[in-house]
Amino acid sequence: MAVLKKRVAARTRLRALRSRIDAIDIRIQDLVTRRAELVQRVARVKVAEKTGTRSTFYRPEREAEVLKQVRARHRGPLPMADMTRLFREIMSACLALEGPLRIAFLGPEGTYTEQAVLKHFGHSVEAVPVVGIDGVFQAVESGEAPFGIVPVENSSEGAVSYTLDRFMYSPLKICGEVELRIRHCLLGRLHTGAKVVAAHPQALAQCRGWLDRHLPNAERRPMTSNAEAVQLASARKNVVAIAARPTAALYGLEVLSANIEDEPNNTTRFLIIGEQDPAPSGDDKTTLLLSASNRPGALAALLAPFARRHISLSRIESRPARQGLWEYIFFLDIEGHIAERRIARALQDLERAVAFFKYLGSYPRARA
Repeated sequence: MAVLKKRVAARTRLRALRSRIDAIDIRIQDLVTRRAELVQRVARVKVAEKTGTRSTFYRPEREAEVLKQVRARHRGPLPMADMTRLFREIMSACLALEGPLRIAFLGPEGTYTEQAVLKHFGHSVEAVPVVGIDGVFQAVESGEAPFGIVPVENSSEGAVSYTLDRFMYSPLKICGEVELRIRHCLLGRLHTGAKVVAAHPQALAQCRGWLDRHLPNAERRPMTSNAEAVQLASARKNVVAIAARPTAALYGLEVLSANIEDEPNNTTRFLIIGEQDPAPSGDDKTTLLLSASNRPGALAALLAPFARRHISLSRIESRPARQGLWEYIFFLDIEGHIAERRIARALQDLERAVAFFKYLGSYPRARA
């Protein structure tokens, strides 16, 4: 009898708790609807003032500010990343009320670049796969898409050289950045001997140690993308591919082994490219492209304007200038926004001191 009473009491408590959850769900749905209506009103104001276009409805600094406030308010029990993702999707859905925002990315479907699109913009955008990094730049430059996303560096394999080189000639700016944890899987068909491992060269390099231990005799075939490698594995026996787990379902393959990357914190940084110049968000980066004269002390002189103003450099990368033997272009990431006085003055000094200067953009720093 006592056990029965306990069960009845437990069911009563569950009904009460579920009733409270239902009431909260109603409030959440109502608040999301009201938020969406306010977003529509903001868009109408921008259109009336002739300041609103599909690309300007999306403001990187505003979204960064909203997510910063979300993180500051967060007190659990949901993980911070899950709460941030929920708000990202709400913002994405509200923005889509004005029409889908087209984002060009390095295709085909299933690449890590597509994952970066969804992480940064949410699932309510129209992700447009294009061929090659150059294709992403061309799609944005031609107006086919207001924004694109390209990989720029990996934590274990370094810079993506072609992306850096393309900035030398493109009028586009950097509008934002995304950091994506890369978890490689070996995909293929069960019960087939792997004679070929296909993947993008960066993926092959990031899994070199695992492949040496587990598939030492298999040919390692570089592909233009991991998704293309998966397509090959789905069409040919004895071919396996390195790619993200979700790609397996797209092409009817099995996950033969998961998390095969050599570095446990393997992360790739992606850049959002477009014509927009975001306003300060309070936590920003600025990227520059520079060339110094080939003389002793040139690099020290290049860095001096930042040292004088206590401006931190988070990254410096050199690339051949392709205009003279042993001439180099430097890509610099500095902390801060060009709208800040100390940053603006440092850039003015720098522009006078270097042989070539190009401002690539100030944008919100990536956060989880």
